[in-house]
Amino acid sequence: MSTLDPHLIQLLQKAESLVSRLDALLPSPHHAVAAPDWSASVAFRYRKRASAAWASGWLEPVRHVAQMAYEDLQEVDTQKARFARNLAQFVAGKTANNVLLSGARGTGKSSLVKAGLQAHAAAGLRLIEVDKADMIDLPDLIELVSERPERFIIFCDDLSFDEGEPGYKALKSILDGTVSASGDNVMIIATSNRRHLLPEYHSDNKTYTHTADGELHPGEAVEEKISLSERFGLWISFYPFSQDEYLAIVAQWLSHFGLSTEAIEQARPEALVWALERGSRSGRVAYQFARDHAGRLGAGEGA
Repeated sequence: MSTLDPHLIQLLQKAESLVSRLDALLPSPHHAVAAPDWSASVAFRYRKRASAAWASGWLEPVRHVAQMAYEDLQEVDTQKARFARNLAQFVAGKTANNVLLSGARGTGKSSLVKAGLQAHAAAGLRLIEVDKADMIDLPDLIELVSERPERFIIFCDDLSFDEGEPGYKALKSILDGTVSASGDNVMIIATSNRRHLLPEYHSDNKTYTHTADGELHPGEAVEEKISLSERFGLWISFYPFSQDEYLAIVAQWLSHFGLSTEAIEQARPEALVWALERGSRSGRVAYQFARDHAGRLGAGEGA
């Protein structure tokens, strides 16, 4: 019986070692997302190695979760009530809808999601934040948590897509399912400044057609832009605040930081100047002013 050349044997051994090392680096087709220590936090961020698009992702625990209560959110009572009711149904295992929070910047869209998490974390609600660039991995994330006893929000903040982005189709496919089906423990929540999540161009108007009776019908380009938003069962819109609403939010945050009623009243003119300089009367601007003002007065330490 002939024997193999020692050099050939050495070459085969090196090749086998190289294949083993590559197998360790490449993601397993059945475990594309590494499971975290679920007890480490109530919120997680999905991460991937930027230098390796093929690398498996992992969930990074958020060590310091922002504390936000429903009561902290002012002048959005209608939006808050609709969101809170839907989320409570989901946490209780009842039928509920995926949620799109859209509209003016700084009006409390992301804060509403944080408040919902805080309200139900003790009941087993967890949050996974996913960047829009990683939406293509949604099926893997849903598979990862499918057997967990907790209820999960998969959250994408400031979501919008450019034409042809791969995450668009992945999200569209997931939303075509029903989040409240038996055994399903995942809800998709997204915030966006765009109504339809895709860029809208003046040229899209040319695709509209008129019927003989005068009805106006959008063309395929417009229908495609609208279709993703419509797949969210609950669509909650936010609007710019009036001056009185902005000042009410300022007063709420200054009170939160410990200022007296008299001090809050005296701060009104300065709060209006702050908003004028920022070009916005949003809730975010009100919060930023309150932090600055309270800090200069020596209030709100540690807040």
